[in-house]
Amino acid sequence: MDRDLIKNKIKVLRDELDFHNKLYYDENKNIISDYEYDLKMKELITLEETYPEFKNKTSPSVKVGGKITKEFNSFKHEEKMLSLSNTYSDEDLNDFDKRVKKIIDKNDVEYVCELKYDGIALSIQYENNIFRRALTRGDGNYGDDISNNVLTIKTLPIKLKNNEILNLEVRGEAFISKSNFKLLNEEKKLKGEQLFSNPRNTASGSLKLQDSSEVSKRKINCYIYSLKTNSGIISTHEKCLDYLKSIGFNVPETYKKCKNIKEVKNYIRYWESRRYDLDVETDGIVIKVNKLNYQKVLGNTSKSPRWAIAYKYKAESKVTRVRDIIFQVGRTGAVTPVAMLDPISIGGSIVKRASLHNHNEIMRLDVRLNDYVNIEKGGEIIPKITSVIREKRNKNSKKFLFTTSCPSCGSKLEITDNQAVSYCKNYNDCKPQVSGRVEHFISKNAMDIDKLGPETIKGFIDNKIIKVPADLYNIEYNDIINLEFKLEEKGKVRSLKEKSCNNILTSIEKSKSKPFSNLLFGLGIRFVGKTTAEKLSNHFKSIDNIINASYEEIIGVDEIGEKIAESVTMFFSDETNITHIQNLKYAGLKLEEDRISNLSNKLRDLIFVISGKFLNFSRDEIQDKIKLNGGKISKSLSSKTDFLISGENMGPKKKIKAEDLGTKIISEDDFISMI
Repeated sequence: MDRDLIKNKIKVLRDELDFHNKLYYDENKNIISDYEYDLKMKELITLEETYPEFKNKTSPSVKVGGKITKEFNSFKHEEKMLSLSNTYSDEDLNDFDKRVKKIIDKNDVEYVCELKYDGIALSIQYENNIFRRALTRGDGNYGDDISNNVLTIKTLPIKLKNNEILNLEVRGEAFISKSNFKLLNEEKKLKGEQLFSNPRNTASGSLKLQDSSEVSKRKINCYIYSLKTNSGIISTHEKCLDYLKSIGFNVPETYKKCKNIKEVKNYIRYWESRRYDLDVETDGIVIKVNKLNYQKVLGNTSKSPRWAIAYKYKAESKVTRVRDIIFQVGRTGAVTPVAMLDPISIGGSIVKRASLHNHNEIMRLDVRLNDYVNIEKGGEIIPKITSVIREKRNKNSKKFLFTTSCPSCGSKLEITDNQAVSYCKNYNDCKPQVSGRVEHFISKNAMDIDKLGPETIKGFIDNKIIKVPADLYNIEYNDIINLEFKLEEKGKVRSLKEKSCNNILTSIEKSKSKPFSNLLFGLGIRFVGKTTAEKLSNHFKSIDNIINASYEEIIGVDEIGEKIAESVTMFFSDETNITHIQNLKYAGLKLEEDRISNLSNKLRDLIFVISGKFLNFSRDEIQDKIKLNGGKISKSLSSKTDFLISGENMGPKKKIKAEDLGTKIISEDDFISMI
């Protein structure tokens, strides 16, 4: 094909993809299907790989991600990232207005009001109109470089629409929209994985993932609200926002200039209920003095600007009735009371239930059946009962008593360790516990058996195909072909066909190659999370060593406390658990760390932190060298760290901390000499 035609085709595809990205994220419109979009992106990537001379670092294909980050370097903010002071009343707003006018000695103060989005603050730098770096807020002085992940945000321009050659810094808020958050959780539910808790935490966690291709799947958006570099031509904050829009940034259309504090209050009232109609979580209004020279005169305190303030909306509260209180059983046997409510719209969604947590919460509230209660959304995400309206209570109502038996299997409940939580101890035969443990075992951070979901697991248990996770590895095709089970939420019956059966069996077989630490986490030992499982597997090297370890040996592992050590010891003293582990061993799963013979003990028990880029080795290779010579790796500096290996572009924050701790800083050449 003619190279000019190729070049033009690539340009057309880039323009189309940029157009659809802007339409989807800025205007919440989708005029082509995801499939059509993916085909265009695939065609662009193929053309760019086939004709590398036409590759461009500003192409929308860059936003697909794919870079692996082993550690985030820290950089100093050119201007400190401050937090806003909060206000909750008209009186507070009046006080703010008076303070501003007193300092600048003017009465004609204009303000700009913007919605306060519930996301992650970012500082983004551009050099010669091209994206250079993105930092988190961090401690306000230093932020983590998360550029690879921020580059996946489709609304953030890589190249600015500007004829001038500019170096500038902007600040904004990264977030996941309500609709995309819902889609992400629907995918998690289908895979039988634990659901994300809320959009804000999901966005925050996503931006610190190591693999940017995973970040790109989270569909993070970003609103820009501040220009930190000003040539002096722009005189107001309102003009800054207009300018940012003109050069390609995603600036929300909801901001407004207000002539006085009265108009500010009107803006606040206008959005108090309307904000729930938006596709993004908001928790207040940001009020900024409009004139930039006034902002300069007002200055900052050590924590906050004097020229801006945040008005926080009170959590919306409504009254509804408690129709019933039911009890749910988790995989650990913990029994949780849940209030079933008359459906009510609050915070833009319909609420039908709220957790009552434990005995103590029921006693504290004195909540009873048919009580009218005040309910609000904690953090505007999780519904909670805040109080009971006792004057509306039926005079014949009776105190609600916590169940003494398991709602699923009928076993007597026990309260352990003086906690407020009741536990069903029928560990092996209580169906919610059994299904919960299997669902945990197959989750992404454990054995990652992604072709199984909660309903399929329950179907296997009901049909006596499995009872413990190890039984998964005994399943044969004829056991599950045409197996029927009920989809509880939809009330339909599903039948497993050939393709589903083969996918399930392939996924189960593939899980056998997962590392020992994944399996240890998948066992569901109480208090043993992913990180703790990695520490235990690294220290003991095999499941047999952990089984035979004493309480004192387990608590001797770095960062393992009494609760964890006691839980691990108790788990491995149960013969049923030992039998389960033997069955996993027979199935061919990894129950020990991959053995690598040490080259020497030159670095025995020395703890290293690695930072920066190196000439002779990759970071992974340096880690391997340390381990092969008896040393240990730590991700963060502490008083226990012996050496910080410093490479090119090492974060200045690490250097300062190492000097404060007295940790010896060595070069790559110094390290080579040591081994």
